[in-house]
Amino acid sequence: MPAAVILLVDAVLVVAFAAIGRRSHDESSALVGVLTTAWPFLAGIAGGWLVCLAVWRTVPRSVRHGIPVWLSAVAVGMVLRAATGKGTAPSFVVVATVVLGVFLLGWRALATAVASRRSPSRPAH
Repeated sequence: MPAAVILLVDAVLVVAFAAIGRRSHDESSALVGVLTTAWPFLAGIAGGWLVCLAVWRTVPRSVRHGIPVWLSAVAVGMVLRAATGKGTAPSFVVVATVVLGVFLLGWRALATAVASRRSPSRPAH
């Protein structure tokens, strides 16, 4: 899968996280509001991508390489939210950590499983 597609999937899932959160709190689901909520976490995935590219010199395709993307999304996202006066209640941090983990790692696990089912079987030695 091309790097641009992987980055796009990460970004779409972060925006979906923001949209779901806004809807569950009866906030506007207008694109501007969703992007206002999403931008700190989008900055966080960018940071995680930079870590992967700099440290491992690889695109974060696997679950293993998706972990820094997930953790950076949460950590950078919360720092930026706090710096801009947005909420970082402990319950929100827990929910964001779990949901972003399921989203950002889950799709990678699913893609890996699908790819391994499609690849030709290797004969036993």
